[in-house]
Amino acid sequence: MKCSLPCVLGILLCSTAAVAMEPAPDAASAAVIGRVLTSPALATDLQRLADGVGGRVSGTPAMARAIDWALDAFRNAGVEAHTESYTMPLTWSEGATRLEILGDAAFPVSLVSEGWSAPTPAGGIEAELVHIGNGTEADFARVGKRAQGAILLVDSSVIVSWDDLESEYDRAVPLKQRAVEAGARAVLWTAARERRLLYRHTDTVDGELSPLPMATVAREDALRLARLADNSATPVRVRLTMPNVVGGPFLERNVVAEIRGREHPEQVVVLGAHLDSWDLGTGALDNGCNAALVIAAARAIAAAGLKPRSTIRFVLFSGEEVGFLGSRAYVVQHRAELDRTRAMVVVDSGVGRITGFTLSGRADIVAPLAELLRPLAAFDAAALSLAGSLGTDNVDFMLEGVPTLSADQDAANYMPNYHAASDTFDKVDLPLLAQNTAFITATVFAIADRAAPLGPRLSRAEIAKLLESTGLDKSMQVGGLWEEWAAGRRGRAP
Repeated sequence: MKCSLPCVLGILLCSTAAVAMEPAPDAASAAVIGRVLTSPALATDLQRLADGVGGRVSGTPAMARAIDWALDAFRNAGVEAHTESYTMPLTWSEGATRLEILGDAAFPVSLVSEGWSAPTPAGGIEAELVHIGNGTEADFARVGKRAQGAILLVDSSVIVSWDDLESEYDRAVPLKQRAVEAGARAVLWTAARERRLLYRHTDTVDGELSPLPMATVAREDALRLARLADNSATPVRVRLTMPNVVGGPFLERNVVAEIRGREHPEQVVVLGAHLDSWDLGTGALDNGCNAALVIAAARAIAAAGLKPRSTIRFVLFSGEEVGFLGSRAYVVQHRAELDRTRAMVVVDSGVGRITGFTLSGRADIVAPLAELLRPLAAFDAAALSLAGSLGTDNVDFMLEGVPTLSADQDAANYMPNYHAASDTFDKVDLPLLAQNTAFITATVFAIADRAAPLGPRLSRAEIAKLLESTGLDKSMQVGGLWEEWAAGRRGRAP
């Protein structure tokens, strides 16, 4: 049963039999929930990040300003914070991307470079535009040798659901490989948003440059180009100019703060969210609101004067959008303490209401977690899924055998604004963000204050079985993550 926000503020004692049957939250949970729901700092922090810093691509001055914002926000919340550095393979920024149609059918085309896309040579690429459909193996076979030396235009469906978004990512890496093998010179993606809305993705899984110039074309323009390419008596020729700026290795940073445990400070619960974003909008939904959530959780616990049994570590990761670079660096740097890491909790799906957690196959932690969530029944967020999740900074913790809890959320307004120019502060439902923050804060505190961990760290053999049982092994193969895991370069050592 879902309770209203005022009901939650009343410490979850709704006047309904269904909720009254559940145990009330303890004093610690009640204290942090009340502080989250009454503090204006959550909204203030987020506005300063979204409007004051804006879009923040890792390796850029904007990301450096976002890190300064995070350090100041943690310290203002009464929690000391520091940074931990790692090396990104390269830095990237977009040049003046342009697509010209050569011939009488010319019209202005709106497009944006894919993140971490290779630049075009000086002067651009002039080639035939070949409409490759969905870019399947059958589509490439149909086009045949016409793909060689061509600029390929790929179809897409409008993204409405989480499944649609997952499908968009799943096909990117295999399609890129087919394009390279076919000898194409560049790939243009039809935008999966309507009304000429532009957004930026990347298909890199390791922070390295894409081997081909790749761009996203405003949907209406791309559909028009596809019709021209399909119906013209002569080949349609275009010139793509994309002078992206690529720099060398760069020392990027994660932001880390913690509240030490009173009995087992060596045991750690990680609450994380990524701080970086794409740069067309201001990254308010993805993932500024949840970066602010992490800081607000630290503020509420510190303000309540609470000390959980074990340590809670609050981490804002950089490099998530280009292959989970920051969280991967974190697990490498902290590998010696992963046996003592009770759980990693991550929030990365905008401001939709949290409905529960995806546990990536960890059936062993369902019962203890369900028990911890019972006093929080008014949030209606107790759904626990064993499905696998590869979508955010949980990945490398999972591959190290640490229990991971990825917050499941209603889609809300996430899909239309995801990575887009429209991802701005005004899209954030602030009361709902406060409710999500209260729930996550109480949950993380409960995990850290529990007498025993939720479950053990898994061995590599156990992780391999988990990957197979959840189907994550196949997803990793499609998404380009499998090779490093199979070679032993990623995840827990045997």
